Amino acid sequence: MRIIYTLFFLLLLNTIVLAQADYKADRISKDLLPYASAVIRNKDVTIEVKDLDNTIYHIKTAITVLNKNGDDIAHIVVWHNKSNTIRSIKGSIYNEFGQPIGKFTERDFADVNAANDNLTLFQDSRVKHYSPSTGSYPYTIEYEYEMRSKQSLNFNDWEPNETVGLAVEKSSFTFICKPDFKIRHKEINMPTSVSMGTNKDGFKTYYWQVANLKAIKDEPYSPNADKYLSIVKIAPENFKYEGISGSFTNWQELGKWNYDKLLANRQALPTTTIQQVNKLIAGITDNKLKAKKIYEYMQNKTRYISVQVGIGGYQPFLAADVDNLNYGDCKGLVNYTQALLKAADIDSWYCVVKSGSRKVSMMADFASMNQGDHVILCLPLKNDTTFLECTSQKMPFGFLSDFTDDRTVLACTPTGGKLMRTPKYTAKVNTQARKAGFTIDNKGELTGNVTTVFKGTQFDNHEALVDEPLKEQVKILQKRYNAISNLDIEKCSYVQDKQQLPVATENIKLNARDFATTENGKLYFSINPLNRSIRPLRDVRSRTTPLYINSGYTDEDEITFTIPPGYKSDRTPLDVAIEKPFGTFKASMVLNGDQLVFKRTLQIIEGNYSKEAYHELVDFYQAIVEADNYNVALVKN
Repeated sequence: MRIIYTLFFLLLLNTIVLAQADYKADRISKDLLPYASAVIRNKDVTIEVKDLDNTIYHIKTAITVLNKNGDDIAHIVVWHNKSNTIRSIKGSIYNEFGQPIGKFTERDFADVNAANDNLTLFQDSRVKHYSPSTGSYPYTIEYEYEMRSKQSLNFNDWEPNETVGLAVEKSSFTFICKPDFKIRHKEINMPTSVSMGTNKDGFKTYYWQVANLKAIKDEPYSPNADKYLSIVKIAPENFKYEGISGSFTNWQELGKWNYDKLLANRQALPTTTIQQVNKLIAGITDNKLKAKKIYEYMQNKTRYISVQVGIGGYQPFLAADVDNLNYGDCKGLVNYTQALLKAADIDSWYCVVKSGSRKVSMMADFASMNQGDHVILCLPLKNDTTFLECTSQKMPFGFLSDFTDDRTVLACTPTGGKLMRTPKYTAKVNTQARKAGFTIDNKGELTGNVTTVFKGTQFDNHEALVDEPLKEQVKILQKRYNAISNLDIEKCSYVQDKQQLPVATENIKLNARDFATTENGKLYFSINPLNRSIRPLRDVRSRTTPLYINSGYTDEDEITFTIPPGYKSDRTPLDVAIEKPFGTFKASMVLNGDQLVFKRTLQIIEGNYSKEAYHELVDFYQAIVEADNYNVALVKN
């Protein structure tokens, strides 16, 4: 009888093992391994809208990490606050043979503030995160969690292959809602389309599934991720957020809701402040000059502090509060600036934008609240639309830099939302022009002066140094001009002309011992010690994405070296000229008596180019590196 019980127990155990998912790493198809650092074995995402203020998220994931580059992909991150609460988290870890080697629960997660900076005053969002790395590869983690969100305005995008280096065996997304809850959805780079139906409870279901997605390799100068990764976006027609109801099907309606529900009646100012504004602009007739005066007043009075609590994540502080406290977040400062302008009878529009150096626009054909993360201000002046960045105390009036330039934004106006485009700063206006006069003596010591003029987005290149003491300026400049050994900066000054396309001028007086090497009647030194390309681009075989240059610029350098008399060149003088659709490069040197003149021009032109052009770009930068590393060799006559 004991033998029978033992046999039955073994059969039962075997059945349980067979019922478990097979996470053996060698079961992954070899077709999915190229360029993959991790593979999604299976991922199920379900969003269920039970009511306008009750949305349930259920995520179950199994992912095999193939190498250390996949550790970040497997890092579990869950955002939460009082309106988005975690109901449960649990998971297991498996070795390469699919055998369980550990478990984890919510107790194992670190729980930190969502904003890890010195600029956030109030924030109720927090992040739970857990890194399950085992130190040996491959390994698999399987986890699931459930969250409840008390709103139906924003839904997380579904991104089955959310990053490069990630392959997918199987992944699915299910959206469930009541029959009367209407949504719009947008499929981006999806290999399959939605399947719609009704579940056993009579709820509508939208279902997507993908399988056997190969990893996309990391390629330099790739377009924005939405050009090649798969995404499904969901937006409601009717919703509730922090107790405020609304509806929209397009940008016009969404902008109207923003204006009516979040922005209206928040711009009242104290009488004394209104009087101050009128005194400030007294005698000025041009509205743009009035606005400039008011903008600079706001900059001098306030500072940026992030405030992200509840509806405050979307709704600005009252203008009167900002006026009293002298600080605010982007929303509060834009609303306050609007209020100041309104006191001067100048119209302005509150604009939602996706910020960052990567240019990401609002989707013209799909309106949703979660496409923006920042707010700027628009002055719809006649024939002179002007945008303002209100969070910086230093930004010139009408200048956006590369933080919000060249992208569409949502302007929230009394008549509704309007998509507008911010200014584009091209390669021709983003310039850095440098002239230097250096003298090299018989011992190889360098002395001289450098004047550099920064314009457009390059205005920011040395912005951080402007108000620093000389000691700090020297420390930073020694790192930036690190091709000059033993660099000593005697004087440094900055002059800024904060026009709408701003200009900054840097003047440096410097010296450096042993800059040039002198031996056996010869003189050696680097011809380009100020603006060098350090390393060439990484080449990519079988590139899949087009070449994308996000931002263009132009650098011009001219250095005149005065050398000891009686020298001539001992090698072929530098003379390089390359012209490509994406840019030009020229570098040359001319020795005339004791004057050696070096000139260098590099222009990179923003835009989209064919994937084949990337190999040309690699060769282009290789030629630049070689030219920048050219060493002058002079011999005594």
